[in-house]
Amino acid sequence: MSHMSNQLEVLQGIGWPAPAKLNLFLHITGQRPDGYHLLQSAFQFVDFGDELYFELRDDGQVRLSEPLPGVAEEDNLVVRAARLLQQDSQTARGVTIRVEKNLPMGGGLGGGSSDAATTLVVLNILWQCGLDENELAQLGLKLGADVPVFVRGEAAWAEGVGELLTPILLDEPWFVVLSPDIEVSTAEIFSHPQLQRDCRAITIRDFLAGTDVRNVCETVVRGYYPVVNKALEQLSSYSPARMTGTGACVFAAFESEELARTVYASLADKWSGFVARGVNLSPLKKTVNKFCNESAK
Repeated sequence: MSHMSNQLEVLQGIGWPAPAKLNLFLHITGQRPDGYHLLQSAFQFVDFGDELYFELRDDGQVRLSEPLPGVAEEDNLVVRAARLLQQDSQTARGVTIRVEKNLPMGGGLGGGSSDAATTLVVLNILWQCGLDENELAQLGLKLGADVPVFVRGEAAWAEGVGELLTPILLDEPWFVVLSPDIEVSTAEIFSHPQLQRDCRAITIRDFLAGTDVRNVCETVVRGYYPVVNKALEQLSSYSPARMTGTGACVFAAFESEELARTVYASLADKWSGFVARGVNLSPLKKTVNKFCNESAK
């Protein structure tokens, strides 16, 4: 067996991370004629998320080992990502994908987009498609505005509709993330008449210097989902809390793991959620880099 064949076999046996992201703030600066909102945000990953397993097949079929409840297979972002790459690269290979879901759906943590990005990145390796990161990010954009940031795997300043990304270095605190037991519709929030769409554009320097920023979706979501409002109030009693994306998950930063875990323990009887470290290089990127380094030996 060749070195590469052996490597590919090993890579089919591991769980590939699809980490959550947090929007450290979210401003809307305008709206395009096609209805898409122009955003400014800062993305940071956390070392917690879903896990995906890939088993190659020779019949060209893309299958999930277990369907996601309430989501038709052809609508699943993971399946769509695999078929998009298959079509783009014209590979004859197929795959069976198993997704271990740890992230809530509709929580603003980017779980579906992260799963799609991990699928693109890993199948590009397993199918030996040869696409570079820019090409994968372009493909990912067809699946959703958040997908490219997960493909690139670096904490980023985002503009445009979320696809114009500039890597940034941020502090890496510990986060407590609370997950209210509801799904918030992104489309519903972005189409809401009371949503602020005229934020003044700021620079990366402004943000890093501590310019006052917020999530403009928070006001609308708090009004319609009292449970999100309650989560923000309770977490804010320990550290300033903010909503990520269009919700429903909320988060607050802490200086140490011990402090974050102590705070979460005091809230865990009321809220589901998790404690995780903020990271500037995503767990997916770290895993891919490790593979590339080993392949180069």
